[in-house]
Amino acid sequence: MNTTDQVQGNSKYSAKWQERFAFFDAHGAPNAPGYKEALKQLPGKQKITINANIIAFFFGPIYLFVLGLWKKNLTLIAIMVALTFALDAVYALVDFGFAKQVNFAVGFAFNLSYALTTNYAYYLKQQKGEQGWNPFKGMRL
Repeated sequence: MNTTDQVQGNSKYSAKWQERFAFFDAHGAPNAPGYKEALKQLPGKQKITINANIIAFFFGPIYLFVLGLWKKNLTLIAIMVALTFALDAVYALVDFGFAKQVNFAVGFAFNLSYALTTNYAYYLKQQKGEQGWNPFKGMRL
């Protein structure tokens, strides 16, 4: 049994979540001054592990409910619904030929927002005990 196995055995979190939590503990939120510089020092795969969540990119609304981030998830869903209705209203008023492309881009942007906000939101919930409605708390915008 190596050291990594021992650390995993003593924690309820996977090694990936432990790595993310340790990085956030050491360097703060993504909008903190030292965060960006510390992230640049990491190898490519580790940057992605800390900064983005691939599962959340593909299964965002479901994954956030599974993680217990239901308040942030409901906020993101409400933003998606409101933006969809607003875009549909604009499309109905104006003969817009690129509606499919815009809808694809907006969908991709929402997937990306899930991917980029999930790690820090889960850190706030699990390590700091914060469970607010703002899905973008601590994020660089």
